[in-house]
Amino acid sequence: MRSLHEAVARLAALALSFGLVAGLTLTGLARAADFSVERVATGLSRPLFAAAPPGDSDRLFIVEQRSGSTGRIRILRLASGTLEATAFLSISPVSTGGEQGLLGLAFHPGYPSNGHFFVAFTDASGDLQIERYTVSADPDLADAASATPVLSIAQPQGNHNGGWLGFGPDNLLYISSGDGGGSNDSGTGHTSGTGNAQDVTDNLLGKILRIDVDNDGFPSDPNRNYAIPGGNPFASTTGDDEIWAYGLRNPWRPSFDRTLGDLYLADVGQNSREEITVQPAGSAGGANYGWRLREGTIATPTGGVGGAAPPGAIDPIYDYTHGGGPLQGNSITGGYVYRGPATSLKGRYFFADYVSDRIWSLVWDGSDPSTFDGTNYSSFADHTDTAEFVPDVGALVSISSFAEDAAGNLYILSLDGSVFRLTADLNPIPAVSPSGALLLAATLLAAGLWLLRSRSARSHLPPGA
Repeated sequence: MRSLHEAVARLAALALSFGLVAGLTLTGLARAADFSVERVATGLSRPLFAAAPPGDSDRLFIVEQRSGSTGRIRILRLASGTLEATAFLSISPVSTGGEQGLLGLAFHPGYPSNGHFFVAFTDASGDLQIERYTVSADPDLADAASATPVLSIAQPQGNHNGGWLGFGPDNLLYISSGDGGGSNDSGTGHTSGTGNAQDVTDNLLGKILRIDVDNDGFPSDPNRNYAIPGGNPFASTTGDDEIWAYGLRNPWRPSFDRTLGDLYLADVGQNSREEITVQPAGSAGGANYGWRLREGTIATPTGGVGGAAPPGAIDPIYDYTHGGGPLQGNSITGGYVYRGPATSLKGRYFFADYVSDRIWSLVWDGSDPSTFDGTNYSSFADHTDTAEFVPDVGALVSISSFAEDAAGNLYILSLDGSVFRLTADLNPIPAVSPSGALLLAATLLAAGLWLLRSRSARSHLPPGA
């Protein structure tokens, strides 16, 4: 009988502990993480971007911005977590200013058959170059002699280079370019009166470009190996036919939602605001995002260049102010809509701030761009100080980029030389809601009392009953 009382006492204590946990922590039990953050590579030289070839689940190709005057692409073996000692490709010389170097990488959708990939870098003169390469007979080595110029953009200053490359759902190549650098999109090399970002005539700076790399619309020009897609918004009017969108300061790490095809644009602000906007899949292009007149949702407050939004200009879905607070920063790093195996993260757009080292996510609410006003999101989350975002080794600092692998796993790149992965736990401990915890506590306690009463009743029955 004593052992039974002890067992019931233990059940009661367990029930009480469950009840206390549920009552005191409430949502704590409902937040069992189905992922962890693991460092998968370190010792890199200024990792700035990463991508995987279509269908390649074994490798991640990491862009090193520069080591000296050489930019490199390194291969990370995902299964073993090892870096290939020999670079997939080295490009030299690249310019070596703070934002310069090897900046972008995109694999052609037909890479498994044609071996083509594209890079963006600033050359020794500081100009932005887009080139095509082909893989060699060795799948871990590019053919360095296969370099083919695609597009060149003169850069008046050494910053705001953009340099992101990405193929859209339409299999066309998208390119981001900054406004040319300096401040207020003004001065030498900037269009007087409007700035480069608002100039759509003979000016590719401060833009998102869209080109067809499978055809050559300029056969007499060996340095322009692409064609203009017929659907580009300025293809039949006076202007730069390559322009897809404009009014950007320094779009840093745009991305396509791999499931829905929406284009997310994070644009680095000047002194006041950092911003995110979305271009829905199926857009006809031609969107004006407001810079230099606008910085986020406000008139640019410096340099005497701010003003009312241009007619039809698109505001961001979210912007944040400069500063050191939990919802502030000074230089946005764009990311991705998570489409990997961790269920709790699906559909969330992740982004960070390079200066404040904060990591956030949100869900675009799907509203029409004409209604964007900085509040077009839901389910905002600050992941910076949460236990599940503490990596197993190292720290999430100086976040230069996010990346995806073929399976949709999300990576976080630190300019200090490390790469981290949000690794899904496919068999997490089931989460228990507060109400579930209280129900379990009550059930355990009731079971213990029933056992005690049942044994007590049986002790008064005659032998053999």
